[in-house]
Amino acid sequence: MRNLTDGIAVVTGAGGGLGRALAADLSQSMQVAGLGRSMAALDETKALAAPGRFTAIEADVTDFSSVRQAFVKASEIGPVTVLINNAATYPCRDFSQETAESFMDTVATNLGGVVACTRAALDGMLQTGFGRIMTVATFADIAPLPGSSAYSVSKGAARIFTRALIADLGDRFPGIVINDWMPGMLATRMGIADGLAPEQAATWGAKLALWHDPSLTGTTWEMDREIPPPRSLKRRVADRVLMKPRVAARKLT
Repeated sequence: MRNLTDGIAVVTGAGGGLGRALAADLSQSMQVAGLGRSMAALDETKALAAPGRFTAIEADVTDFSSVRQAFVKASEIGPVTVLINNAATYPCRDFSQETAESFMDTVATNLGGVVACTRAALDGMLQTGFGRIMTVATFADIAPLPGSSAYSVSKGAARIFTRALIADLGDRFPGIVINDWMPGMLATRMGIADGLAPEQAATWGAKLALWHDPSLTGTTWEMDREIPPPRSLKRRVADRVLMKPRVAARKLT
């Protein structure tokens, strides 16, 4: 168990909102490459980061060639040891107002971007057997809100991707720590007016992303605490009969 400080952290969607706050917070501990579609917005993020610790890289996560080029640029600064998949879009549209194209445009960002950036980050991580991948997630797939079909489906699929990735890599590469983090309802363009300040959520997200502990792989965190995995009725009864103590969920301190 240790915190990561070597190498470089890549944060997608770093041009604003939570991504900007995460990049600025992480830059206090290590070099950060922020990916975004607007260089002007990334320059604003750079102004908030620790001096000399943030590199702006213009990239569109829906463009696989753009993603590959972005990670080549990032790796020129140092080995990519941390990836935070944060870039997302939330078009509030009733499904009757969607077209197949508009629906899949959302999927291209919220799922395709996660897949593309994760695969690019793994080019180096698989060689060293070491790294940290954290995806910003949501409960939208469990309880979709009206007007959120594309968002809910794509974000839910990204959570499935995390589990599938662990199924493929977890046993062979325990040093590549992979998990999901839910920051809560935020006061951002995609969030709600009275939500949590993204800077507050970023303090938790950055700390979790820098925590390199194989026991984190497969866990899901909400805000500053771990969400215990579901336990079946049979498991709960057996634990009570055997008087097994319930393992307390961890919390970021």
